[in-house]
Amino acid sequence: MGQTLTEKIFSARCGSPVRAGEVVMAPVDRAMIHDITGPLAIQKFREMGGTRVADPEGVVILFDHQVPADSIEAAQNHVFMRMFAEEQGIRNLDLREGVCHQVMMEKGYAAPGEIVVGADSHTCMYGAAGAFATGIGSTDMGFAMKFGALYFRVPESTRVEVSGTFPRRVGPKDLILAITGDIGADGAAYRAIEFAGGTIRGMNMAGRMTCCNMAIEMGGKTGLVAPDRVTWQYLAGRREMKPFPLDADPDAVYADRRSYDVSELAPQVAVPHNVDHVVDVGEVAGTPLDQVFIGSCTNGRFEDMQEAAEVLGDRSFSEKVRVIVIPSSRDEYLKALRAGLVERFTVAGALVEAPCCGPCMGGAFGLLAPGEVSLSTSNRNFRGRQGSAEAKVYLCSPATAAASAVRGEITDPREVS
Repeated sequence: MGQTLTEKIFSARCGSPVRAGEVVMAPVDRAMIHDITGPLAIQKFREMGGTRVADPEGVVILFDHQVPADSIEAAQNHVFMRMFAEEQGIRNLDLREGVCHQVMMEKGYAAPGEIVVGADSHTCMYGAAGAFATGIGSTDMGFAMKFGALYFRVPESTRVEVSGTFPRRVGPKDLILAITGDIGADGAAYRAIEFAGGTIRGMNMAGRMTCCNMAIEMGGKTGLVAPDRVTWQYLAGRREMKPFPLDADPDAVYADRRSYDVSELAPQVAVPHNVDHVVDVGEVAGTPLDQVFIGSCTNGRFEDMQEAAEVLGDRSFSEKVRVIVIPSSRDEYLKALRAGLVERFTVAGALVEAPCCGPCMGGAFGLLAPGEVSLSTSNRNFRGRQGSAEAKVYLCSPATAAASAVRGEITDPREVS
């Protein structure tokens, strides 16, 4: 009997055949903490008697949720984490680089066949690089930092096969929203979601990251794409690794199989207050907006900025809408800057901010008042996620966000020529 991609990764890292459902102690190749979850993880590390982390090279600290510090408490957390990084000799990327998940990918800190954990639920995004990557709690992170390993129950897998060619102004974010709407918020609970098929193979890394990023919104433990030419080209210069084959076996056993054809897919929107409440954009078109956010670890890459800029064209954003644009990392910001996109968005009326999480988790800025409505390219629209619990957040693609920001209401991007 063949193995899924997840079973192969755990078998290789544990040194013996592993099957879904088994509980194993597996080595952790990389562990990431950020400025929100890091202080508690460090506290748990200390409570376990930790004095030195097992592998300083394997731990990465990133500041992205509240940067620059927006409160004295946030500033104190930053100081606490800087001191820990210096004490332990840990790679501390501080506030210079951007959103943790994007930076982990572009620095090559996740690679095919590795097991990567992060004290953040969207760590599953690194599965785009062929790694088993998953979010864990602060206690587990304290354990992982102390011992360099962690107990896992090897998850079952859901196979998602995607075929067809995307229609104009429809892309990966629309696909993953549609899949989330179909599978449901807990339809893949504690499963690894393997994304496969011709459409996924033809997708660039930015699109694959978008899909894997939102596996958690279906309850998934991780999202995975088998490494191929696209993966290894992305990793070239980021990691010194010789390409090797890694894919699920044809006779692997899956808990569920789903098939999707994107050929007739319309732009998708997740409506308040759950990510799996997904509809075609036409069902909510005309909804007035107060704010549009283009960014986050889901859609803050250069390709996303390009998509938004193409829809924007020479227009201006509606004066009725606050438009916030945040590239997901310093590298992505520089790409947008050099391509003239920062100037284009600014002239159109947007606020282009330094790389950080921004409004995504309602922590630093861009908060919504009671009754306000936001359209966001981020990954969650829970009540209170971006400010007041009485506000509403819709989720969409960069193309839909840009078109909607131009008109001041939710708009089908195919209608903006």
